[in-house]
Amino acid sequence: MLNYYEFTAPPGADPVPLEGRMDVRVAVVGGGFAGLNTALGLAERGMDGVCLLEAERIGHGASGRNGGFVFAGYSLDETTLLKQQGPTRAGMLYNWTVAAVDRIRSRIDRYAIACDAVDAGVLWTNWFRDPRVLQARQRVLADRYGVHWKWISRDALRAMLRTSRYSDALFEPNALHLHPLKYAQGLARVAQEKGVRVHEASPVTALQRCGSGWRLRTPTGELHARHVVLACGGYLSGLQGRVDRAVLPIATYVMVTEPLGARLHEAIATRSAIYDSRFAFDYYRKLPDERLLWGGRISIRERPPRDVKRLLQQDLARVYPQLADVRIDYAWAGLMSYARHQMPQIGGDGHGLWWAQAFGGHGLAPTAVAGELLADAIANQGRDWQKLACYGLVPAWRPLGYLAAQASYWWLQSRDAWKTWSERT
Repeated sequence: MLNYYEFTAPPGADPVPLEGRMDVRVAVVGGGFAGLNTALGLAERGMDGVCLLEAERIGHGASGRNGGFVFAGYSLDETTLLKQQGPTRAGMLYNWTVAAVDRIRSRIDRYAIACDAVDAGVLWTNWFRDPRVLQARQRVLADRYGVHWKWISRDALRAMLRTSRYSDALFEPNALHLHPLKYAQGLARVAQEKGVRVHEASPVTALQRCGSGWRLRTPTGELHARHVVLACGGYLSGLQGRVDRAVLPIATYVMVTEPLGARLHEAIATRSAIYDSRFAFDYYRKLPDERLLWGGRISIRERPPRDVKRLLQQDLARVYPQLADVRIDYAWAGLMSYARHQMPQIGGDGHGLWWAQAFGGHGLAPTAVAGELLADAIANQGRDWQKLACYGLVPAWRPLGYLAAQASYWWLQSRDAWKTWSERT
């Protein structure tokens, strides 16, 4: 079953698998945002001999099926990042993602990528009555990161979102939302125009050290490359054990309603995207064809569309009871890659092997950061990527890691549920 993005994206040409033997300078494994940004970053720096291999189609994994939110930050919250890194280093790492949002916006304009971009910011809504969590984050962002989010009062929020579920909100202006699969396809098109070879339907079945470089095998071809970038996210490559073992593939769920016409605009009178202040938050946005995209939950389990539809329709009805009866036309799950430290893993081994993974649920901006860091490292021997070395390939301890992660999720969700219940009673 096609998800909404697959149904509405241009079908594109038939995939062209890798065939025969080829020598290249850089082989990128994975056609999601991390791989695409790296390949395009190399091409923008004038490097030739770049080849990207994708096992399925461009954007097949989380990159082509996520919520489409583009905003700054990482899965690790800003306060914890500050405690771990101190103000100077934390500010630098966070500002990389601020610049990445601008880079995404710039690439959409410069390369005329038609991806339904809506540059209208994001609302972070307070699920609870206690305003202190919003006040604390607003203060940390302003005082420590120089980023200013606008306070939205309860009355102002009710005028935008016709629900009594939220109390107040913060508005992040430097944010947008888009059709992620169209954007991924656009990046691939631009990369190819700049000389990158892109081969879909080309799963890499073996990766071996070969002299001073690397040999990659696919079912119908073979690449010899000086550098290899592994950018497979939650869809593990099975090529390098220590790289794969460092992440947990975690599922999230998305659905899209039927076209709602005036009902949609009566319920949600803003073009901004929305997410709330719980751990396993709802996230949603209006689509150009007057549908509502709704996502949420987090689990170690992928679920079939019928289960995703049932769960998320319950969540929608809890926030917007006036939309409880809408038809759900699309529902799907996808795998994100998480590290135990909740930060991206971007690095190299000193012998031409590089990796970019563990972007969690904040993939669009941090994958753009990863592409720039790795492209600069490979093309110009840049060393900025080493500033993330403290967030390395920490083992995720699968399968026990799944149990620990799910237990943690249940605890955090139960804490939010208790707070919700106690406030209402």
